[in-house]
Amino acid sequence: MTAILSNLQAVRAAIHRAAHAANRNAESVTLLAVSKTFPPSAIREAYAAGQTCFGENYLQEALDKMQALADLPIEWHFIGPIQSNKTRPIAENFSWVHSVDRLKVAERLSEQRPPDLPPLNICLQVNISGEESKSGATPHEVSALAHAISRLPRLKLRGLMAIPAPADDEAAQRKPLSAMRALLQQVNSEGLQLDTLSMGMSHDMAAAILEGSTMVRIGTAIFGIRTRTEKS
Repeated sequence: MTAILSNLQAVRAAIHRAAHAANRNAESVTLLAVSKTFPPSAIREAYAAGQTCFGENYLQEALDKMQALADLPIEWHFIGPIQSNKTRPIAENFSWVHSVDRLKVAERLSEQRPPDLPPLNICLQVNISGEESKSGATPHEVSALAHAISRLPRLKLRGLMAIPAPADDEAAQRKPLSAMRALLQQVNSEGLQLDTLSMGMSHDMAAAILEGSTMVRIGTAIFGIRTRTEKS
């Protein structure tokens, strides 16, 4: 058994345990394998182990991997910061974008999404912990921004994404995750029909599932510690 296969089995088992603790069906949680900085061979190995959804943070690196893995029907998710001048290749090559935090970016993705492709699935990134170092709309901006994005053509607003500030104990981890759950409920009470909470990484996955996450973004627990330089 390869290390990646073993790791994937362990992560899937952890998802099942967390879902059971939350009285949820484990199938309601999508595992997104975060493959940034890892080579196409690692992604191919994970795909052979049954993983089909992969998240990338760096555009050029992702495009290179897409070319190398063009024979595999991978669902690619862009989860990194978005520069306005790089929206076209994102709109043309990804199925999901998790890191939309302003209307200008959403408008460009809408305009540049090829009409022959399905609508681009969008998550609105929320800076739920108020960290200056992180991107994301403030919680107070979420409602207006979500409604504006939901009206754009060739996009499908699916939900909210967050990267809360790290915390060591589960109670502290759950506080911002609970706030994200409340935000999703708020915008849905205003007439939207969002179905996705993209939150939870290797260190806080169980807490995120307890708070309603429908998509966990796991890198280290699958691929191991990153050892090479990250690239944009």
